[in-house]
Amino acid sequence: MLTKLSLPEVKFQTQVKDSKTFIFDVIRKKYIMLTPEEWVRQHFVHYLIANEYPKSLINVESGLHYNNLQKRSDVIVYDRQGSPFLLIECKASSVMLTQQAVNQALMYNYVLKSKYLAITNGLHHLYYKIDYEKGGSELLKELPPFEMTYDNT
Repeated sequence: MLTKLSLPEVKFQTQVKDSKTFIFDVIRKKYIMLTPEEWVRQHFVHYLIANEYPKSLINVESGLHYNNLQKRSDVIVYDRQGSPFLLIECKASSVMLTQQAVNQALMYNYVLKSKYLAITNGLHHLYYKIDYEKGGSELLKELPPFEMTYDNT
């Protein structure tokens, strides 16, 4: 049984194959093996869509290079100009949102340079606005609305 999250409930398409459960990913348009982290990722993607983030600008598990290592970001939302707007790091609901999780997202963002970061375990969510000029970040109370992609700040 998967944990009830603090995100809106979603009726997912699932299927069982070889005693493993798969969940349909509306972004990748295919079934993905259901793990606790995938459960959180799929809920958060649907949360983005419900908050008027365009599906066409959401990318799930895309590759990136950091220190000559191949890494995967959980979710990236691009603005309408094709620049990273929001980087989302998803953890299983059993994983605490520690400084280590924040550091992982910051490490990925060192490559991507997105304006905003979100770290979630499905129960708790941290949102940050990144200030590249001052070299810091501001903790936000909520998910930045997609309309902010038009804001040049």
